[in-house]
Amino acid sequence: MTSTQSPSKALHISLWVLQALLAATLIWAAVLKLGKTPPELAAMWPWAGEVSPSLVKLTGVADLLGGIGLIFPALLRIKPVLTPVAALGIVVLMVCAGVFHIMRGEASQIGFNMVVAGIAAFIAWGRFTKVAPANR
Repeated sequence: MTSTQSPSKALHISLWVLQALLAATLIWAAVLKLGKTPPELAAMWPWAGEVSPSLVKLTGVADLLGGIGLIFPALLRIKPVLTPVAALGIVVLMVCAGVFHIMRGEASQIGFNMVVAGIAAFIAWGRFTKVAPANR
């Protein structure tokens, strides 16, 4: 006897997995951007040593808020609509990051940003639909 999950249940689980992975990635980036010095960051990301430290910190705060927003509203069931809103914010952040890198002549480096934007767009879609609301 085999058991099959309904498509909405499988989508719900997939969304949670993607939310957790994306949140962990964003929070990791935030910890680095907010906790390391500009020279330490420049060794990892050359752009971080060539822009204002305030811009680096601002992107770190945006990463942190995005990561928190992907998990806690849905997990705590307090304003779960904020989870897809956070996902849309991450899409905007990643598109801006892609434009930033293109303007700097680093178009070859936007692949990660576009993958993250795609995952965040999928999360936003999945959480905005009635198929897999975050507060189940």
